[in-house]
Amino acid sequence: MPKFQEILLLVGQLNYTWTNTESLLIHMIAGLAQVDKETAIVIFLTLNTTRARLDLVERLAKMQKTSAECRNDVLDATRRLSDLSKLRNKYNHCIYSFDPDSGQGLTQLMRIFDSKDDVKYGKVEALDTLEMARIKESIRSLIDLNHRLWDITEKYNFPR
Repeated sequence: MPKFQEILLLVGQLNYTWTNTESLLIHMIAGLAQVDKETAIVIFLTLNTTRARLDLVERLAKMQKTSAECRNDVLDATRRLSDLSKLRNKYNHCIYSFDPDSGQGLTQLMRIFDSKDDVKYGKVEALDTLEMARIKESIRSLIDLNHRLWDITEKYNFPR
């Protein structure tokens, strides 16, 4: 079973990799909106959620002035980032607990699930070896996407 320190380091790496990759949306905004990087940074920071930033980039990519090839490249990248956000959100919106003897980690989601006549909250899941592998794969995917966003920036001569 993964230990407390290992889990925290891995979640920290996931967050670092995520933030680094999401910040590359600045270049997508600059290029697609045809503004300088400084203006794109202000826009990026004004939109305070990943979903808002992705929505903006996708809408800019879908504008008629964007070539079909650029549109496809950008939309593919934003869809991948959106897919990867699910695991990252899980680990940013949960409570962690650890058994002091075994070191077994657990997460409890901080989310309410409403049904017709019931409310459930706090789904508990183990942080086992399989889950650790999912986090590591997500980090690898984010690194690949990071390179892809840089490739798009260079290919379409977006502001760096």
